[in-house]
Amino acid sequence: MKTQKKYHNPVLLEQSVNGLAIKPDGVYVDVTFGGGGHSKLILEKLGKEGKLFAFDTDAEAQKNKIDDERFILIPENFRYLKQFLRFYGIIKVDGILADLGVSSHQFDSADRGFSTRFDGKLDMRMNQENILSAYQVLNEYAEGKLASILFQYAELRTAKGIASDIIKARLENPVETTFDLKIAIAKFLPLGRENKILAQVFQAVRIEVNQELAVLKEFLNQVPEILNKNGRLSVISYHSLEDRLVKRFIRNGLFEGEPERDMFGNFEVPLKKVGKLIIPTFEEIKTNNRARSAKLRIAEKI
Repeated sequence: MKTQKKYHNPVLLEQSVNGLAIKPDGVYVDVTFGGGGHSKLILEKLGKEGKLFAFDTDAEAQKNKIDDERFILIPENFRYLKQFLRFYGIIKVDGILADLGVSSHQFDSADRGFSTRFDGKLDMRMNQENILSAYQVLNEYAEGKLASILFQYAELRTAKGIASDIIKARLENPVETTFDLKIAIAKFLPLGRENKILAQVFQAVRIEVNQELAVLKEFLNQVPEILNKNGRLSVISYHSLEDRLVKRFIRNGLFEGEPERDMFGNFEVPLKKVGKLIIPTFEEIKTNNRARSAKLRIAEKI
């Protein structure tokens, strides 16, 4: 089994895979294949009769395909999980793993526009075939819509001001690169906090470009139907918006509001949480900075 080296350093690798309680002859899904780190470990725990399906729309990630007859890589978005598993004759699985967000490789590729560290084109598309890019969001969206995205997806109190300055900047010249964006919103980047605020702005635009929260909701809604009884879900998230959705769905099967209760105040949910929230150790964060904000939640189909 060969994967491209240094594509991505998987976060919470052992904990997330162990959380699946893998059966040697089980069927599993890694919906965020990336560099293949999680998939490779799952395959090591599977027997000859086991099966692993993985999803990834990124052409670079697809180059890491694992040469193993038990493994199938599906080049599609995991929002279509049920549809493409059924294409392969799979109705139920024993475990699903999701490592959300952007891979180390995507962050480290200047031309992808994900990182605040490099001056690259404002792209931010996880799937290069998608039409919508960060450039279009920042240069074509109306001021109100831009402000709404910054407030919703970055929880920035200065969202209106930042959106206004982006509009002013693009009236002079298109906001084409990551550094163009930094210059446009420089007034809102106080010394000592500039990296944090920039990261929030980039996060908001990236979520809009890739419809990340909508994809996550569509994915989670399919999980209870696809998991076998006692099947496991293992999800790693990297910001509060994602984690909140995962936590609420595991707790009550909804993203908003409360489930219907019977006359005794009880309600049924499709999943139950397994153990407590898991976060990386200091040692892991020291060797893999991307792990610093990671949160792992594990659930089981009731």
